[in-house]
Amino acid sequence: MRRPLIIVGPAVLLAVAIVSMVLALSYGGAADPLALRDAGPVVRWGLPAAKLMVNLGAAGTIGALVLVCFALTPKKPEFNKALDIAAGSAAVLTVAAAGTGFFTFLKVTGSSFSTDPAFGDKLSFFITTVEVGQAWLTTTLIAAAVTVLCFAVRNQTALVFVAILSVIALVPMAQQGHAAGTSGHDAAITALGLHLVFAAVWLGGLLTIVLLRKELAGGRILPVITRYSTLALVCFLVVAVSGYAGAELRIGSLDRLLTPYGILVLVKVFALVALGFFGAIQRRYLIGRMSRSAKPVGGHFWWLVAAELGFMGLASGVAAALAQTATPVEEVLPSIPTPAEILTGEPLPPELTPLSYFTEWNFDLIWLLICAFGIFFYLAGVRRLRRRGDSWPLHRTILWVVGMVALFYVTNGAVNVYEKYLFSTHMLGHMALTMMVPVLLVPGAPITLALRAIVKRDDGSRGPREWIMLVVHSKVATVLTNPIVAAVLFAGSLWVFYYSPVFSWATTDHIGHEWMITHFLITGYLFVQSLIGVDPVPYRLPYPFRLVLLLGTMAFHAFFGLALMTGSGLLLADWYGAMGRSWGVDALADQQAGGGIAWSIGEIPTVVLAIIVAIQWGRSDDRETKRRDRNADRTNEAELEEYNDRLARLAAKDR
Repeated sequence: MRRPLIIVGPAVLLAVAIVSMVLALSYGGAADPLALRDAGPVVRWGLPAAKLMVNLGAAGTIGALVLVCFALTPKKPEFNKALDIAAGSAAVLTVAAAGTGFFTFLKVTGSSFSTDPAFGDKLSFFITTVEVGQAWLTTTLIAAAVTVLCFAVRNQTALVFVAILSVIALVPMAQQGHAAGTSGHDAAITALGLHLVFAAVWLGGLLTIVLLRKELAGGRILPVITRYSTLALVCFLVVAVSGYAGAELRIGSLDRLLTPYGILVLVKVFALVALGFFGAIQRRYLIGRMSRSAKPVGGHFWWLVAAELGFMGLASGVAAALAQTATPVEEVLPSIPTPAEILTGEPLPPELTPLSYFTEWNFDLIWLLICAFGIFFYLAGVRRLRRRGDSWPLHRTILWVVGMVALFYVTNGAVNVYEKYLFSTHMLGHMALTMMVPVLLVPGAPITLALRAIVKRDDGSRGPREWIMLVVHSKVATVLTNPIVAAVLFAGSLWVFYYSPVFSWATTDHIGHEWMITHFLITGYLFVQSLIGVDPVPYRLPYPFRLVLLLGTMAFHAFFGLALMTGSGLLLADWYGAMGRSWGVDALADQQAGGGIAWSIGEIPTVVLAIIVAIQWGRSDDRETKRRDRNADRTNEAELEEYNDRLARLAAKDR
């Protein structure tokens, strides 16, 4: 079984995927002729088949590149072979994305293939002007670039950016997963994007390991499988959560589970549960037994891998069919949309009251998962330290957990509900992300904990610890963690953000919104880290200069708030001014209230930071005094004696 698995494994995956796709298309009715403008059977069957190859090509590319970055050793043959797999998969993705875009054009326009110049003009207009055509053109071009880079790049650090580029190729696909302007559009984009990326890592990683069987012979298979198993567990959780979120949006209620679309979703759930079962066996039984035995990997392990690939093929085939199957929840725009629905795609929320901050929620799956994993891995690191007898201050753990809970609330609670409609709420979230949350997270010292808790690798590959060390000691990190640079980024980006088109992009586009949260959080974290951080940085200012830097930056910050409070020009007038709210103050008064939040509420963390810096300064002086006392005791006051002798010599010379 081990020798032919290189052929059998991918063959099982592809065969099961094709068969399940055909059956799912037939059952769900996606392959039935359309009543109007039907493009023909070639398009009805060819489009989901091309989409299936897009998913498999993306999985092979992303999965192989992730293993290259986190599991494989550059000096061994496995490294270059994995890059060849990634390049081949990216080539498949390129061709399949181009085919999907072409079939989509035929389906949308109801056209038939022709060599007539008018057909070419229409196709050119579709891929350069129409949103869905642009999406598939973008995916095709990015996949082609990744194909070339996988052949050309062999530096492990540079390959991280190639892997990121391969993930970006899936973004246009995610944006087409839910009708723009309909309720739940942003949530659907997030759920589908997470589902695509982590399913690709899961499937592609396992497929790459199968294709590397020869290169991983001997003792190499066990560490690679162990590392992949950890990745697979994370992927399983994210795929399960994102799949549930996507299914809830598209099905709506339990009674719709018995519709054709709902039955196909249940088939995917069955495949996911089976894969979770296989993963549990692999982690709890097979890997442990292999680590205790000096024998090579047996046939039972490879049989399990073949079965996993079969169930992954089932999930992939059904997913490709579901993308073409009508959902039981109709995606329709309201007959007379309100201004808020035209702008945001969502109905206007109820009036903001103090109670709303506890009752209104709008969950952002990305930040929900980031906060959950952030708490879990931090507590796991603390547990690992204590199990080996090392200590970790309790207050650091408490501050980190509280900070993550605060981040979860800001990105998922009432702030996330109302910030599209009220500038003041947006500013409240901004202040929390840049000042309140970092003040809680930075004292948690996550970098120090990670470097102490994560096991160091000795085979030349790079795990989380090695990548953290590389980033911390990089020239980029040296520049960004410089106190002056951190302060300029913190205060300067405030003005650049709000008085440039970036503010409009971050408000009106979901990807821009996610970038905004990330930017605010990182710049705030760097600034607080430069003042009170525990994690190692190349340079820290003396304590008096830290207070000067803090006061100067906050004065700049307060001036921004005063400018908003006294300003008479409305930022994003075509957005906040056109929302059509029937409650609350007018848009300009709300903006001025936002300036008041930036000036007043934003100063509260400033006082906290100043107090912390002062306390650290005092403790530093105490430590220096104790160090000098210990040195004096150790040297029998040698420094003092030498100083007195020097004074005596000077006095004698004067006499």
